[in-house]
Amino acid sequence: MPGKSHSRRRRNIAAEIANTFEWLITAFILAFVFRAFVMEAFRIPTGSMADTLKGAHFRLRCRQCGFRYDYGFIPQEYGLSQDTVPPGSVMIQPTRCPSCGYYRQAGREMVANGDRILVLKCIYQFLEPKRWDVVVFKNPLEPRINYIKRLIGRPGENIQIIDGDIYVNGRISRKPRKVQADMWLPVYNNDYRPVRPRAGMFNGYPWQQPLKPAPGSAWHADADDATRYRLDDQTGRRHYMLYAPPGDLNWRASCAYNDLRILDDLPYCSDLMVSMYARCGSSARVGISLGKYETIYTAWADTSGVMVIESAYGGETTELIRGNIRTPVPDKPVRVKFANSDHRLIFEFAGERLCYNLGDGPEGAGPRRPRIKPRVKIFGAGRLCVSHVAVYKDIHYTSTRTGTGSEIPGRATQGNPLTLAEDQFFVLGDNSPNSQDGRWWDQDGIGNNGRLYRQGIVPRDYLVGKALFVYWPSWFRPFEKPWLFVPNIGQMRFIHGGGRR
Repeated sequence: MPGKSHSRRRRNIAAEIANTFEWLITAFILAFVFRAFVMEAFRIPTGSMADTLKGAHFRLRCRQCGFRYDYGFIPQEYGLSQDTVPPGSVMIQPTRCPSCGYYRQAGREMVANGDRILVLKCIYQFLEPKRWDVVVFKNPLEPRINYIKRLIGRPGENIQIIDGDIYVNGRISRKPRKVQADMWLPVYNNDYRPVRPRAGMFNGYPWQQPLKPAPGSAWHADADDATRYRLDDQTGRRHYMLYAPPGDLNWRASCAYNDLRILDDLPYCSDLMVSMYARCGSSARVGISLGKYETIYTAWADTSGVMVIESAYGGETTELIRGNIRTPVPDKPVRVKFANSDHRLIFEFAGERLCYNLGDGPEGAGPRRPRIKPRVKIFGAGRLCVSHVAVYKDIHYTSTRTGTGSEIPGRATQGNPLTLAEDQFFVLGDNSPNSQDGRWWDQDGIGNNGRLYRQGIVPRDYLVGKALFVYWPSWFRPFEKPWLFVPNIGQMRFIHGGGRR
């Protein structure tokens, strides 16, 4: 019957609508549960974790050498509330290129948004937090606000910062390989050279090549490519190139993200890495020297199939470790890296790796002389060509407040150690000179029902989760249009934390 058929169709439509609403409600509930208990998206508000994770910042390219770097944007300095990103361009303070040292004067620039990350919220309900994890937690001083820092200390541990390194129960804590890779900060890259070296000011001087042959050395710049250096000497003598920038700003424990006015107050960072490519002739040797305090650490490899790490102190040279490698193919470029970080020497040549631990105590790298500037040399013998030379420094955790002139050490520093009780954690920002973290919290943490937490610690019940992935890095904004941006897909990445070394 026509009437019954029409009534049946209406009931079917009503059932479909009801099913649709049921699915929508179910999806909403699942999304809510997923967000509340499994994973949630956060946006980085400040630069306390730069360069690992960035808040709102200026994306810059050096006008002299073309090197890309970022400079932090602080809304309060522009009369804006925290976590505000202006839609148009704003004035930027003078900045300094971390590679060539060019001072860029004040001008107008667009502000890029902070990184957006995914946080795994349930993991610490089942697994114990690991040192070097990047964690989101409720700020003990303002529990309604989430903070993000790197976890340094765990329950029952005694924590000290000594000359930029982390010591746990009196022994140095070494960063896992992937964490260390994220923490290297650029000091110099020889592929980026100023186009007008006499037209601007670099560290207060006209630019001069900081990587140059030592007196009497046979190294010389390639006639066709000034970023490459060649050596051809069959006497067997070592020939040196020195990295000698003017002044000492390159060695200070800061990054390009920070205000230039704090640089002079910062200590030297002497944990360094040099990376380059080498083309070796049939009989050649290539090496790198890094100076820390009063000791020179040297790593070299030659075409006979040997790689060696040595130390020199007080005029005496000691071989620390030796390894055998496959003979490299003549004139084929190979990667060469030598790093000194956390009292550990790592030498890499043509895919082979040689490691040596200097010691776990504060004097493991020799008598500490933090006022001595670090030194970098490249050397070779025979026929060689080196290119893509770059120098990096490690993150250096500072012990006193930056920009205040105060020499009073912070919490968990040398002479002022911190011992953590049950369910207490200690956190630091990767951008140590510009991080308000457990070193400086000067009030008790606020808990429920009038409960107070110890100053400087994060209680276990305030841990929110582990930072996992940068799913939406700060985007490009080529024009002054708030709705026009270019996704920065190439910077999507995992956030590395504690784990295997």
